[in-house]
Amino acid sequence: MNINDLRSIATVGSFIVFVSILIWTWKKRNSRDFKEAANLPFVEDAKPIKHKKIIAKKGKRE
Repeated sequence: MNINDLRSIATVGSFIVFVSILIWTWKKRNSRDFKEAANLPFVEDAKPIKHKKIIAKKGKRE
């Protein structure tokens, strides 16, 4: 088996994985989940997070 044969097998295998991922993402049953995930950055939190203020103490430096 030549190195070019291995490269060809890797290329064909990668293409099959790529096409499989495309088919998986475009199926109707997955579209609802992906649309919901796409809108997650725009959803506001129910309760805003309060950050604690960090106040530097004045005094001696070590």
